[in-house]
Amino acid sequence: MNGEKLRVIIQCSIFAAITGIFAQIEIPLPLVPISGQTLAVGLTATILGSRYGAFAMIGYALLGAVGVPVFAGFSGGAQVLVGPTGGYIFGFSAAAFITGLILEKTKFNLTMAMVANTAGMVVTLLIGTIQLKYVADLSWTQAMAAGVYPFIVVGLIKAFLASWIGITVRKRLIQARLIHNRADAAA
Repeated sequence: MNGEKLRVIIQCSIFAAITGIFAQIEIPLPLVPISGQTLAVGLTATILGSRYGAFAMIGYALLGAVGVPVFAGFSGGAQVLVGPTGGYIFGFSAAAFITGLILEKTKFNLTMAMVANTAGMVVTLLIGTIQLKYVADLSWTQAMAAGVYPFIVVGLIKAFLASWIGITVRKRLIQARLIHNRADAAA
């Protein structure tokens, strides 16, 4: 394994671990808690981009699936993934990919990061709410009330924080040559 591959594996692992730590910051709600996971997803995608951001979230989901207590409330296991909140966890990989892709196709700046992180939030909420509806046997109105509406304002706040912190950290990591600016590599 060459040094670059090892660096990417370490970076993805670090962000999977950060997501597990942020998952423990939560406000309990009846069906789906508000947690720091989505902030970590946005940070991951803003810093690492589409592919590596998605890989980090896949790693996070796999860690939890095998029982490591990285999901909200120090939970883990496949039962979480097939439960009412599992769709949100599945949505993290798609959200990270889409968030990173938007930034890679436009520009890594605060405005575009906010657009990208908001799109990522919508993707997570969409995938999560679909699974919540079917697993919890809810109507669409009930699923939206439990799985979307409580998260819009806090989601926008987390999208802003992920954008602001993510762009700042990304610039520092590029300056330190710890990550590559793929936009520069393409030019």
